[in-house]
Amino acid sequence: MLRWLRSFVLPAAACQDAEPPTRYETLFQALDRNGDGVVDIIELQQGLKSLGIPLGQDAEEKIFVTGDINKDGKLDFEEFMKYLKDHEKKMKLAFKSLDKNNDGKIEASEIVQSLEILGLTISEQQAELILRSIDADGTMTVDWNEWRDYFLFNPVTDIEEIIRFWKHSTGIDIGDSLTIPDEFTEDEKKSGQWWRQLLAGGIAGAVSRTSTAPLDRLKVMMQVHGSKSMNIFGGFRQMIKEGGVRSLWRGNGTNVIKIAPETAVKFWAYEQYKKLLTEEGQKIGTLERFISGSMAGATAQTFIYPMEVMKTRLAVGKTGQYSGIYDCAKKILKHEGFGAFYKGYVPNLLGIIPYAGIDLAVYELLKSHWLDNFAKDSVNPGVMVLLGCGALSSTCGQLASYPLALVRTRMQAQAMVEGASQLNMVGLFRRIISKEGVPGLYRGITPNFMKVLPAVGISYVVYENMKQTLGVTQK
Repeated sequence: MLRWLRSFVLPAAACQDAEPPTRYETLFQALDRNGDGVVDIIELQQGLKSLGIPLGQDAEEKIFVTGDINKDGKLDFEEFMKYLKDHEKKMKLAFKSLDKNNDGKIEASEIVQSLEILGLTISEQQAELILRSIDADGTMTVDWNEWRDYFLFNPVTDIEEIIRFWKHSTGIDIGDSLTIPDEFTEDEKKSGQWWRQLLAGGIAGAVSRTSTAPLDRLKVMMQVHGSKSMNIFGGFRQMIKEGGVRSLWRGNGTNVIKIAPETAVKFWAYEQYKKLLTEEGQKIGTLERFISGSMAGATAQTFIYPMEVMKTRLAVGKTGQYSGIYDCAKKILKHEGFGAFYKGYVPNLLGIIPYAGIDLAVYELLKSHWLDNFAKDSVNPGVMVLLGCGALSSTCGQLASYPLALVRTRMQAQAMVEGASQLNMVGLFRRIISKEGVPGLYRGITPNFMKVLPAVGISYVVYENMKQTLGVTQK
């Protein structure tokens, strides 16, 4: 426990330089379970767990990366002591940056103020939760000793990393996401963690989209044909009758192939827009993050949009109409020209803003509500809460942008519908409302909603397993 740790590790004085080496030695001996004079990662994991010391995710690995100077996979006493001393100096700087009034204690209002400077808004209640997780004497303030106790074996080095430790987030691709791309620290970029995480997300997205592809194709069919008589069961029956069970996955190949370029362009564009909207060294705020994310989504969509058109054409097409992606592209280009690859582009672009804005706002609102009303001893909502918030916020975003998505899909496919006139966005809106009413703008939304929960669950399971396989360090 932390009190036990303080009794022999941490000095009574606040200054870490006065700490007697024998205290480090006592802790080292407690961790050196086999008494061979060195501590390996297994001993560190078991020792810290038995002492009840709170740890960040993958903390032991990070400690070894930093502390194992000779890279022999073990920490001797000198390496162990040097790591703790260096780490405490960094923690002292972080403590001082939070202690705004320099009274030697951190209060809830100072945490709120510090996070606002970094572009993050939290309530006083959330700040108190953070304090409560660190506060050892029940004063609702945190002094240097309490701060150092808590972060002694959590290898965060500055305020930004501390916030990442407090505010865990997860990015899951469910096939309709236009939200803000994941962010990576400079250390993650230098160590190559970013591409592993993107690869894990891409593979998870591919598996998730393939698993829910029949629902996605049904949604497209209902959007394009707009028949009130086509329900979920009738739609599946019609697709299987026309092309067999395999036809349920028609167009999924294009949907999977576009994940890699879309993710790469979105990530690259997001980084560039952030630099344009913030001054050098300045932390990005919520508004700048939203604008950067929306513009990155628009840039990625512009780049991969021809593949979106081909996905729709393949999904709507009859058996034998196209032999594959290449054949589809060749026929579109031959009969309709290059402009056909960007049919529906305007409503697609317009849909990004309400989707991303509402998705982000609802996600933060739901998470804040959970923290204010249901969190007790933890300020980390946990994976299931975050996934639930993400699924609900994505659903709200889709509700707002779905009419634009439906019009986009119809514009992409209207050349294939016999007798259909080639209408623009406004013309299609008018036609749908006049013939089908306002509910016609939401044709196909039921299978779209049906795929959210399985898509989130499958994507998360695959994502976590792929991160372990690729050796991705958790945030």
